Amino acid sequence: MKDSKSRHMPRKRLAIAIGSAGMGVSLLAASSLVLAESATVAAKQVEEVVVTGKYTINERIDTATGLGLTLLETPQSVSVITIHRIADQNLRSLTDVVNNAPGTSAKGRDSSRQTYSARGFVIDNYQIDGVPIAWTGGGEAGETQSDTSLYERIEVVRGATGLLTGAGNPSASINLVRKHATSETLSGNTSLSVGRWDTYKATADVSGPLTGDGSARGRAVVNYEDGDSFRDLAGDTKQVFYGTVDVDLTEHTLFRAGASYQDNDPTASTWGGLASWYSDGSRTDWDRSTTVGADWTSWGSTVENYYADLVHEFNNGWRAKISVNHNINAADLDLVFLFGVVDRDTGLGLGASPYRADTEREQTSVSFQVNGTYSLFGREHDLTVGAIDSKDDSVSSSYARTDVAPVGNFFQWDGSYPQPTWGESSTNVDVSTDQFGFYSATRLSLSDSVKFILGARVADWERSGIMWGAPLDFGDNGVVIPYAGVLYDLTSQHTLYASYTEIFQPQEERDRNLSYLDPIVGESTEIGLKSRFFGEALQTTITYFNILQDNLAQEDGPAFLLGNGQLFQPYRGAEGAESKGYEIEVVGQLLEGWDISFSYTNFTVEDAEGQSVNTDQPDEMLKLYTTYRFPGSWNQLTLAGGINWQTDNYTSTFNPVTGQPERLEQDDYSLVSLMLRYDLSPQLAVQLNVENALDETYYNQIGFFSQLEYGEPRDVTLSLSYQF
Repeated sequence: MKDSKSRHMPRKRLAIAIGSAGMGVSLLAASSLVLAESATVAAKQVEEVVVTGKYTINERIDTATGLGLTLLETPQSVSVITIHRIADQNLRSLTDVVNNAPGTSAKGRDSSRQTYSARGFVIDNYQIDGVPIAWTGGGEAGETQSDTSLYERIEVVRGATGLLTGAGNPSASINLVRKHATSETLSGNTSLSVGRWDTYKATADVSGPLTGDGSARGRAVVNYEDGDSFRDLAGDTKQVFYGTVDVDLTEHTLFRAGASYQDNDPTASTWGGLASWYSDGSRTDWDRSTTVGADWTSWGSTVENYYADLVHEFNNGWRAKISVNHNINAADLDLVFLFGVVDRDTGLGLGASPYRADTEREQTSVSFQVNGTYSLFGREHDLTVGAIDSKDDSVSSSYARTDVAPVGNFFQWDGSYPQPTWGESSTNVDVSTDQFGFYSATRLSLSDSVKFILGARVADWERSGIMWGAPLDFGDNGVVIPYAGVLYDLTSQHTLYASYTEIFQPQEERDRNLSYLDPIVGESTEIGLKSRFFGEALQTTITYFNILQDNLAQEDGPAFLLGNGQLFQPYRGAEGAESKGYEIEVVGQLLEGWDISFSYTNFTVEDAEGQSVNTDQPDEMLKLYTTYRFPGSWNQLTLAGGINWQTDNYTSTFNPVTGQPERLEQDDYSLVSLMLRYDLSPQLAVQLNVENALDETYYNQIGFFSQLEYGEPRDVTLSLSYQF
């Protein structure tokens, strides 16, 4: 058995373009006219127009239900960032993807870590080729820096996905779909790029047959990147290697195996952000290049992944798949945390907490799934049955320190702060997390226009070990997580849907007494309308969602130092936290050569008393990106551009000088991107990317330990790519 070939058009050559709110409005107006017109001539257009957009797919996916449904058949909001979109926007990391995907956002904790959110809650559900994996919040060991050169596409299912992923927030699940060895002829692409801050990057992606008949195929990806940063002293070197083979053992049996390795080697890494207050209680205003990193600090990390899949297609149409996935995430930390307030005149007042640690997390997941169709009451229905077993072992050791030097005048900070003398190491964290889940779901075809999806997962979750001197031994067994969905085809173009699932999420946050908070419980519902036009080349989704949670962790006052010198943030459980809102997405091809991705998200999150929660996440976002390849004699030129806008957000805290409540707030802002691509030949192209084209100054994060993190200024990248 071989994978079906991609139905996308050949990769278009990239571009520059538009990037203003006014242009965004005009594009939306144009798309609305197209939608209105298509509603009256849909049948004729489906027959006459045969196009495939670059920014959407028609393939079946397993990310939400495991039933192998298309985006339009899935009763949840699903967005796909395709390989074409990744190339057009020069999305180099998973964080870049999250910042541009509909309904999701990323916040920087420091120079090496990001947290993701959707619908007001943190994203902690991830999959690789549909197999759930556990990633530490904030990307402690390079996870959020995962390079996109490894992936064919990235799928984002918003809402609760406990049916497949088990314990997790009802925010979204991110599925990283690997590149596979599907080509039976030698093919590939290479690229070279240079960017601002002396950033250089080289990538090669080659695939082809390993045997004469093409029954065995291989693929290799290599990526190297080196450069500085907009922060003083900072830089990074990244190396990525990936190899995979696909082997047709028989006509109906496919074996896949592969391994990837990513090494991040940054310099002058920061731990935390910049001080928010002067010693007189007024707010600071730093240059964006200001750093709290030293010339010896580094948050180096490696990410290894090994996998094997065995897929068999039975003669009766049923399919079985066994997957084994093994991850090793490790980090070597040499850091310094600066805390306190700064004297406006002398620059004095900050304290320092140097830190050295080694961390490693090793996880093995085994997944088994069977799906197919069955007949009942004269109709065909779909069924999937599966089980996932995973074990995660995390170990962290830190080193004793002596000779901690004072910070001195921070206005003269040049990274020469001395590294302390490190002593013996001791294990702070040694934790094992075991999770097992059995699930089943069926799609019942009550009629040609009405489909019901019913399913449930029975989950076991247990965590044990030692964390910062405190013993752990808690979990839940036999937790039932139900799932239900319904789809009704109004016409051949328009489908109404609704879905419901419950929520179960153990928490690591602790209260002021160092006791762990109870697990989050709740429910998630969603209703919407999905439509398709031009033979599904253009797809739209309008969604309303409501999420209710109890015991949601919220910061309970400022952080303080524990007896062991660790900075501790206490939390409380918020009762009745409710997120409700709506999303609009338009994605695909308006006309041949004109692709668009537009989304708008609006929601509120409040507890039972009507108090806003998770206010550090934007609750209103608009994202627009579009490309246009000129026709005729100008078809070597592609123009593109977009705008990402988000509303204000804030963190409620206390002014450390006055002791009064105060907000750290980021006003609403827009980031404009521009692109230009020109085909020098059918294989060779040159591309210019401009990110944050208007050089907007904004905070990428506010309030993490009451500090600030600036977003990246204008960035320009010039690249040359060759396909063969």
